Amino acid sequence: MARFTRAELESFRDAEVPDLLGPDVRLLFVGINPGLWTAATQTHFAHPVNRFYPALLAAGIIDHPIDAATGMDDDDRAYFRSRGLGITNLVRRATIRADELTADELRAGGERLVELVTRIEPTVVAVAGITAYRQAFDDRLAVAGRQPAGIGSAQLWVVPNPSGLNAHHTVDTLAQAYAEPARAAGVLPADQD
Repeated sequence: MARFTRAELESFRDAEVPDLLGPDVRLLFVGINPGLWTAATQTHFAHPVNRFYPALLAAGIIDHPIDAATGMDDDDRAYFRSRGLGITNLVRRATIRADELTADELRAGGERLVELVTRIEPTVVAVAGITAYRQAFDDRLAVAGRQPAGIGSAQLWVVPNPSGLNAHHTVDTLAQAYAEPARAAGVLPADQD
């Protein structure tokens, strides 16, 4: 696993991480914003205690482990894209914690997400984090799960944030939550539990 000093990580504050998109994104995962570890490795959801990739594996969305903490290599990225998966963020700039973001940044991120989804036309969009979703889309009453309105032709889901700071969920409960939009996107068979 990569190791970074606090000063090294701090040097990545406000850095950006490119979207991970292929030509046929069926399921687009949307993070809140990159953390410093993610910015340092240029790999989404890369912090060693982040449960995103273990949850994808447990759900069957991917079929082999991805060690994001060291940074995805080209083969990992190609494999991820080949599964019809993509990743973007509501806000592009890296911070230590998502609560450093302003409401204006999140609303602008929601607008940018609508533009991206309109352009790439995924089947399903899954935003990881109910609080960020509520702010980005000015929907204070939203609950997790499939949202009544989509974005263009894409279904819109809100799923739990996989950050290690989200103590309400385990890898197993995250896997269950991520499997639902994956089935809707055709990434998993409709009858798979």
